[in-house]
Amino acid sequence: MHEDHLEQFKPNTTVAAVITAQNKFLLVEEKDNGDIVFNQPAGHVEAKENLISACKREVLEETGLTLTPQYCNGIYYFHRPELNLYYLRFCFAIELPEIAACTPQDSDIIACHWFTYEEIVARTSQLRSPMVLECIDDYLSGKRIENEMLKSNLP
Repeated sequence: MHEDHLEQFKPNTTVAAVITAQNKFLLVEEKDNGDIVFNQPAGHVEAKENLISACKREVLEETGLTLTPQYCNGIYYFHRPELNLYYLRFCFAIELPEIAACTPQDSDIIACHWFTYEEIVARTSQLRSPMVLECIDDYLSGKRIENEMLKSNLP
């Protein structure tokens, strides 16, 4: 190791859920640095939780829905230069038979919305990051990583 070695680089590890029902996608409306933006239910992985349990917790907190991710539909590495932050996002897919009513528990969530793909594209400038639409596009392409491939020694 070099003497000039800096502190270990640790990107922010986050989870997100593409939740679908009847050809619509569930997005949450939230504030981000003073702006109103739309995002998948998403957030940071906390200590002592695996990726699946982190996703279930974030979905519950942001939508009030108790749902289990069916599979991972993408892993994203994203840099926000304006904040000098790096994100490693694990996005999961959850397919529901019908649209569910949401009751967000997190006070940062203004509302939940079920949007068509076209309605989301029309709001591109209001998406929290390009990953929101990228995750939906990857879901629609059928890409998938089975949950069993995501190994953890945490329950």
